[in-house]
Amino acid sequence: MKRVVRGMIYTLAALVGIFVVLTLIVRLSPLDVARWHVAPVVVEGSPADTVVAQRGGATLLLSSAMGTPEAVLARLDTIALATPRTIRIAGSVEEGRITWQTRSLIWGFPDYTTAEMRDDGLYLWARQRLGTEDLGVNAARLNAWLAALRGS
Repeated sequence: MKRVVRGMIYTLAALVGIFVVLTLIVRLSPLDVARWHVAPVVVEGSPADTVVAQRGGATLLLSSAMGTPEAVLARLDTIALATPRTIRIAGSVEEGRITWQTRSLIWGFPDYTTAEMRDDGLYLWARQRLGTEDLGVNAARLNAWLAALRGS
């Protein structure tokens, strides 16, 4: 009986150890800013002012109806930085492009959102760093930011 209990304790300790190691890998893996601070890729013909969900991310083209791209980017930066677990990792309004990192609550999975000013509006691209399916969290974040922009 003692061997069974001891075996269960060792198994549980091993599982906890694996969990801790995986969590540390996700949270402490190095960030290559140059890989994520790139021009947003928005599908041609995407409707303006509408979030378009994609596998592993989402895109959004904010038209000039929202304001000048510079003014919208400045407001968006304020909104993004007010989002829990979100930091700016590169760029500025003056540069015309900003990239933010948002981490999930429990695991700390990183997602990246880049916004860039262009002549015809502000382009946003939200995407995940790990895996292939984001379960709609990037589209939900862009929709929340869009709602905040409309309300500000």
